[in-house]
Amino acid sequence: MDEGYENETFEKLGIKTSVAKRFRKFCKKMSKSQSMTLLLMIDFFEENAISPAESMGPRMETLEKRISLLIKKRMNGMIAIMKDIEKSQTKPTAAMLYALFEHVEPPKKKSLILEKTKFEEKEEVKFKEKIEND
Repeated sequence: MDEGYENETFEKLGIKTSVAKRFRKFCKKMSKSQSMTLLLMIDFFEENAISPAESMGPRMETLEKRISLLIKKRMNGMIAIMKDIEKSQTKPTAAMLYALFEHVEPPKKKSLILEKTKFEEKEEVKFKEKIEND
């Protein structure tokens, strides 16, 4: 049975015998009932705004045009979202971080306890080297 349509009654459609045979073969290929196959076909045409009477052209130019328009709309939407994120989140956050770190001096390097910083020379000299002049 068709899910969601169990309690509905059947209606008869007047179609030619050759068309009915062809439609039944198509339904078997789809592995769906006749009602569900017809419903899927109607949904497809409505969702993609395609008319079955409209010619697709040798290279499906009409479908390509519609798809390109749809992609352009989605891209424009994505660009608008990214600009909004940049304006409302990225730039203010970067400005706050810059303001925080602008006035802060870098931390001074602390010397280790064991590390000797400089050798201090003592002014007192206990021993001097003798210079011999010959």
